[in-house]
Amino acid sequence: MEARGYGAIRPYVVPASLEELTGPVAGIITLPRHLDWGPERRYHLDRIADARLLYMRVIRESATPDDLRRFLNASLLRELWPQLILPPRVRALWLDRFPELQRQAA
Repeated sequence: MEARGYGAIRPYVVPASLEELTGPVAGIITLPRHLDWGPERRYHLDRIADARLLYMRVIRESATPDDLRRFLNASLLRELWPQLILPPRVRALWLDRFPELQRQAA
């Protein structure tokens, strides 16, 4: 039997379309505890490093498409995608549904 880590079986969510991602593109966002359990859950979207961290956390930790819709924005996602460090399976799931993200990164 092949050994598989948690990342291989963990459920991840992917939106039905990028257009449904209508979250904010500026300002300060405080993530709820179910997405970020750290001591500092505030992210300044005007700071590229904060925006990347927020997007990586939301993509990895969201349990429902509602979280994705609430916190992610399609335009900002397209801009940040090449810089996001994601588990290989998460990246593959998103690219399978949205191959244009890969083309944009090239």
